[in-house]
Parts: sequence; C-alpha cells; structure tokens
Amino acid sequence: MLKQCSAGNSKNCYRVVVLGAPKVGKTNILRRFLGEDYEEHYEPTVEDFYRKMFHIGGETYQVDLLDAASEKDFPAKRRLSILTGDIFLLVFSLDDRESLKEVRELLDEIKAAKAKLQKPNHPARGPVVVCANKADLDAQRVLSNSEVVDILGEDAPFFETSAKTGAGLEAVFEALAALGGLPDETRPSRHQIIPILSYQSLCVGKRGIRMRRHSRGLGAPCAAVDPLARRPSFTSDLRLVLGSSIIVHKCSIQIEYCF
Repeated sequence: MLKQCSAGNSKNCYRVVVLGAPKVGKTNILRRFLGEDYEEHYEPTVEDFYRKMFHIGGETYQVDLLDAASEKDFPAKRRLSILTGDIFLLVFSLDDRESLKEVRELLDEIKAAKAKLQKPNHPARGPVVVCANKADLDAQRVLSNSEVVDILGEDAPFFETSAKTGAGLEAVFEALAALGGLPDETRPSRHQIIPILSYQSLCVGKRGIRMRRHSRGLGAPCAAVDPLARRPSFTSDLRLVLGSSIIVHKCSIQIEYCF
C-alpha cells in the first residue's frame, strides 16, 4: 500500500491547485503533466483530482493536482481549496478576454486568502504560475502580450502555451518546480513514467534495496500516477488549514466563517 501524505506527514508532499475559466485547456495541461496525450473532445470538469508520485535521488515526492475550476459557484469550497494549495496554476485562453479577467481576480483572491494564514515575520507562501493557453490559435487570438502584462502586472510569471501542441509547457512545469520547491526532475521531460506496481516496489523500504540494485535504469528519476487517488475529505482539508487540534464539525457548512 502506498504511503500517503497527511497533515502530520507532509515532507515532500505538495498540492497544485489549478484554476481558470471553462474551456481554456486546464484538463489537457494536466494531462500533459501526467504524461498523457492531448484529448480533443471537451467535457466540462466537475472536479478532477490526480496524484503523481516521484522517485528522485532516493527520495519520494507526492504531487496532488486539484482542478477546482467548477468551485467558482461555491466560494467557501473554493477558498478551502486555495488555502490548502502549495502551488497554483492559473489558466486563461488567448482567444477569450474574459478568461484573463478571471485570472486577475483569482490572483487577488489567492493573495487575500493566503494572507489570512500569514504569521508575523513569516509571509504566507502561494507561488503562482499563469498559462496563456491556446497560443496555436493565431486567427482567434484577441489578447496581445502587452495587454496581458498590463492586466497581470508582476504578480506572477506567465507563459504562452498550447496544450494541443505542447508548446511552452516545459517552461511552465519548470517554473512550477522552481517556485514550489520541487526537484527539477518532476518536469515530465526529466523522468520516466513507470507502472504503479513498479513504483510500489521502489517504495517498500529496505526490502526494496536488492530490487533496486537489479532494476533497469537504477537511480533514474521515475514517476507513477496513482489510479485510485481521491481528494481528501473536507474535514481533512479543514484540519490541515486550521490545525488538527481544532474541532471542525461546525465548519462543514459555513466554511467561510472559519477563516
């Protein structure tokens, strides 16, 4: 059984929260990070949660990916997602001016939410990377580079990308790793995807040492996607934010009053 992160076991565990307007390409960007191919067919995302686990330099890392776009109509739920995020990936489309405005609002929302967790002399961290997606659609483009800079300012680095062709995504994943404190080998181009059972054999502890000595590609960075990953319960997320010693059952409905 794979070891999973919890509030008391957070070493090398990260949550990337993905936000943006519908139909801007968030799901396909996540597919690229997971090592999967572009999917042409569009289906509205209710909520997607993925877990990718890495074995790098003898250390294990867990990256949870939460596509929380559908939570726009549930402010308290989205605020909780933001508060539990370690790194943020915001996505807009270069053929949709309104989607850029939403990213601007999200930047302000993230900053305000994280400020509530700020301790004296310890600024709350919330690294953000912005994708200006659908750069391959030149004919439909309505946003210039200068307009994007004017609206976003210097609050977050942004990269023009195409989830369809893969253009620009390597720079995005590199920035996510650098700003989030992850090894550079978490970039898809820097590791090999292996089956989940092979990954488990690397993580069995001392018993796995002999296996690793005879494993093909000893020491090479590798990763696996957990097919059974589920988003932790809202109670677990609340404990993560508020502290495990705090009783949270009264917060399950009126979350907005707990922060």
